[in-house]
Amino acid sequence: MTLSQWLNASLPERQRALQLCLDRIQSLDPSVHAWVQVSPQRPTGSGPLSEIPFGAKDIIETRGLSTEYGSPIHRGRIGTADAAIVRELRQRGAILMGKTHTTAFAYKTPAPTRNPRNLEHTPGGSSSGSAAAVAAGMVPFALGTQTRGSVLRPASYCGVTGFKASFGLLPLEGVLPFATSLDTLGFFTHTAADTLRLWVALGHPTGRAEDVVLGVPEPVPEVEPAMADAFRNIVSALRSGGASIRSVDVAAMHARLDEASNTVMFYEAARFHEQRFREFGSQVGPDLADLVREGLEIPPARYDEARRFIAESKVRVAELYKATPVILVPAATGPAPSGVASTGDARMNAPWTALGTPAISIPIPVSGGLPLGLQLTADHGQDARVIRTAVRLEGMLG
Repeated sequence: MTLSQWLNASLPERQRALQLCLDRIQSLDPSVHAWVQVSPQRPTGSGPLSEIPFGAKDIIETRGLSTEYGSPIHRGRIGTADAAIVRELRQRGAILMGKTHTTAFAYKTPAPTRNPRNLEHTPGGSSSGSAAAVAAGMVPFALGTQTRGSVLRPASYCGVTGFKASFGLLPLEGVLPFATSLDTLGFFTHTAADTLRLWVALGHPTGRAEDVVLGVPEPVPEVEPAMADAFRNIVSALRSGGASIRSVDVAAMHARLDEASNTVMFYEAARFHEQRFREFGSQVGPDLADLVREGLEIPPARYDEARRFIAESKVRVAELYKATPVILVPAATGPAPSGVASTGDARMNAPWTALGTPAISIPIPVSGGLPLGLQLTADHGQDARVIRTAVRLEGMLG
């Protein structure tokens, strides 16, 4: 069931559906490995989300449940308090189903999770388990986080909707930091319509229906042929459907923002994890160990320069959004790579994360093959606009 179907169901129907979710987890998770722990936690209040289950990424604190950060160093660690976002959901009646796998410390070292669309392919990362749990129909929504592309890319790979809110809009209290200038909460749902319903249930403004001009990068970003073809076909279909589309030139800025984002992430994450690395060494994982070593070598001047470029780019992009209030880009460089040794490439998402913009990935209709995603972005604070536009495009694309 999608979240919209859950919300339209009666309370007894929701209670019956909860057992179906548990049955589905029992049946599918031995091959998908989306979950660290399944132990439904009753809500602390009631509201629009009453009796609706959700999963929480394992860097998000949860009282009485595993919070192991995807690392064997912290195996067996139990959370002592719910993170702010978990408290809010439970107060609105939602049932915390359990904890979903993450890459180690939400960085590169893969979790055991497989892509439900094809078990021989990565689900992406770092919000691996949350994306897979929704894609496999185990829960109607799940929580993730994004520092570069950790919500939008897994959503694209797994064929679900991923939404990353504007930077600073959703509370990160109780979420393990990585790079505090970039870290942002997000959600996975089946459809953009589900994301809008969840946004409403959380009490956020939903804006108004509008047909905005869509910006499309020209030239198309450098992506794999399957994604490039699908993106061009989507743009053509939207034009044929009556959407107003205008070209935007973001190629040079996009590349520099990706680089600046990486610099900021390495600098901040290295300093946050420095003590953990000094205590545990390579046990933190080879990828994080390399990041700490490299990040500690970045001089403050280079970090400050990257931050300045990001700040200047925010001003330039705000001007772009005045003419094209929503900009479309591929949600990933291509379909999910084969194997589970890598979680894929985040460069289609990282520039927009650095800018702090809200962004959403919706599935592109494909005939056969692995899923692909379309990413929509809007100016900071225009979360409702980007979600509503995604709902509109979802309807146009069928």
